Amino acid sequence: MAKKDFYEILGVNRDASEDEIKKSYRKLAMKYHPDRNPDNPKAEEHFKEVKEAYEILSDAQKRAAYDQFGHAGVDPQSGMGGGGFSGFGGSEAFSGAFGGIFDEIFGNGGRGGRSNVYRGADLRYNLEITLEQAAFGTETKIRIPTMEVCESCKGVGAKPGTQPKTCPTCQGSGQIRLQQGFFSIQQTCPKCHGTGKFIADPCGDCHGAGRIKQHKTLAVKIPAGVDEGDRIRISGEGEHGINGGPSGDLYVQIHLKPHTVFQREGADLHCEMPISFSTAALGGKIEIPTLDGAAELKIPEETQSGKTFRLRGKGIKGVRSQTYGDLLCHVVVETPVNLTDRQKELLCELDELSRGDAERHNPRAKSWMDKVKEFFAG
Repeated sequence: MAKKDFYEILGVNRDASEDEIKKSYRKLAMKYHPDRNPDNPKAEEHFKEVKEAYEILSDAQKRAAYDQFGHAGVDPQSGMGGGGFSGFGGSEAFSGAFGGIFDEIFGNGGRGGRSNVYRGADLRYNLEITLEQAAFGTETKIRIPTMEVCESCKGVGAKPGTQPKTCPTCQGSGQIRLQQGFFSIQQTCPKCHGTGKFIADPCGDCHGAGRIKQHKTLAVKIPAGVDEGDRIRISGEGEHGINGGPSGDLYVQIHLKPHTVFQREGADLHCEMPISFSTAALGGKIEIPTLDGAAELKIPEETQSGKTFRLRGKGIKGVRSQTYGDLLCHVVVETPVNLTDRQKELLCELDELSRGDAERHNPRAKSWMDKVKEFFAG
């Protein structure tokens, strides 16, 4: 049976460039690969035809012989010396082009393996600070666990006086090849885990890891204005890298301790301000605390519980802000307790006087009672 024309198999013109031939081959090889066509018995035959055509046309010498003499020019049995078809896996041209298809099918990098140099892990440290420290900034020291290079073996992992040996499984490449059908799959060596070295006599301190767990003390500068959940990044203070890789980073996570007076909302501060019954009714001046000292606040007469007073600029300036927030004081009128008989007598007298003109002295209570009466009447 006459063999098909190689150019026709690949679907390219006779003057096609090397890139056009390679592109067509990759497309057809993906289309007819047996693993992708388990229900098509002819797929393997087409795949072999495509591969053979590419073997010839991707080689300049073989292609010239084929262009001049046809199939006879590349048939080793013809005696014309074209080199011939070398079979699966026997051609550099095939492996060079097919490596890219291998990547597309399996998505694992294909030829060349992976780098065995790894960046160290990032670390996180939870730091609890006071509201004052967050507002004005501070500097503190923290002690963190970390993996440091073993001093005994200098990170090699082998017992002092010895050296790691070349891995006998991968011969030092860090990779092994497994044959699966038409593919030669490259994987990380299971014995040396990609390092290419085998430690026959491990270090007694790190047990061959090259790193040991230690603690280190670091000075951390907390900028003014940090808030709950903010993170401070300290570059290079994470775990050391593997095989010379860069160190990771340390992230200091900020948490605020509960404050006895203030609650923070962004740049603003809130506080409850209890005042006496008489101060609420008659007005007066009270002293309230702020983060930078005491301030005097004037309470107008007839102040109701729940009223909020705002002190501008008495809050916190955020890390990325140029202005300070406010201090919001929420009034709570305190009901007097542990009253003496005389105090009770005076309050009863006040209540009687107020009831005589409730609409004037207790308008909110009067309005509410009117609504209650309407509700029951309806």
